[in-house]
Amino acid sequence: MPMQRHIERHQLPYYLKVYNRITDKPMGYIGNVSYDGLLLVSELPMLIAGRFDMRIKLPGQITQCFIDFTATCKWSREDVTPGYFDSGFSLIAPPVEYTEMVEALRVYFSFHPLSASA
Repeated sequence: MPMQRHIERHQLPYYLKVYNRITDKPMGYIGNVSYDGLLLVSELPMLIAGRFDMRIKLPGQITQCFIDFTATCKWSREDVTPGYFDSGFSLIAPPVEYTEMVEALRVYFSFHPLSASA
């Protein structure tokens, strides 16, 4: 039985790369995010119910900045693009930096009405 999402997810036209925090090997790219989860697009399927230590390396920083977190894979299925998989993750105690990134992305990709005093 499919679960209903309780928090809206935001699509990311520019993908952020996600790494395994322990090995520093790339796992895939963020497809979309919410405050307590993310969709990972990868070349390999993810282990459902597996717990992963993950890292997002933020681009455009003078000194490298990253966000470390732990997430559990809730589902994994083949993407519409051959050779890729989509996997849904639920974050375990998301750090403040992750929440701030989600909020910054939400604001950046939101449409705001033009001012009436133009």
